[in-house]
Amino acid sequence: MVTLAPMNIDSNAFGRVTDALAADGWCVLPGLLSAAQTQALAAECRALHEARRLAPARVGIARTATPLRGDSTQWFPAGAMSAAQQAFMDRLDALRVALNRKLMLGLVECEAHYAVYPPGAGYARHLDRLRDSDARVVSAVFYLNESWQETDGGALRLYLEDGGYRDILPHAGSLLLFLSAQFEHEVLPATRDRLSIACWMRQRALGAAG
Repeated sequence: MVTLAPMNIDSNAFGRVTDALAADGWCVLPGLLSAAQTQALAAECRALHEARRLAPARVGIARTATPLRGDSTQWFPAGAMSAAQQAFMDRLDALRVALNRKLMLGLVECEAHYAVYPPGAGYARHLDRLRDSDARVVSAVFYLNESWQETDGGALRLYLEDGGYRDILPHAGSLLLFLSAQFEHEVLPATRDRLSIACWMRQRALGAAG
């Protein structure tokens, strides 16, 4: 398990993350936000879910419904984010800048959405790269689940290049990062609601203008 020590949340020194991505292609980072900020995001996500404001997830550029995934989502609206969402995106963008500075990834923006998996739902093994698009470079998942136990299930199973895999439990405050084109992964079913923020750091797509 490539798990980094908790980060000083007042520091923008993301050197440990860039080193881990350069060496292994993935890592788990605790301490991206304060406990209060994480709890605010969890409360907002749960309230949206209970108000039925999350929509069944779809896949691909065509946004196709599929039985391969069972979560519901709501994208963070550009220019109209809540205070909790903005604090998270500001921190994620600082990480994007650090990755560009050290790894020269050409990342130009971040996108994110809430995701709630009800009990028994999962997401079959897949890559985060959309067909005919190389825009997504780094995938990130920020978890919002307090007091999560191994018996609750719901791990993200990350398939490694050596044929093995790692199961990452969705503990509140943990950020999983991995290279989008390199790692297939799946979400295993849980026995309780599983809350997270799914994110992608994007480059300009091949052939895009500008």
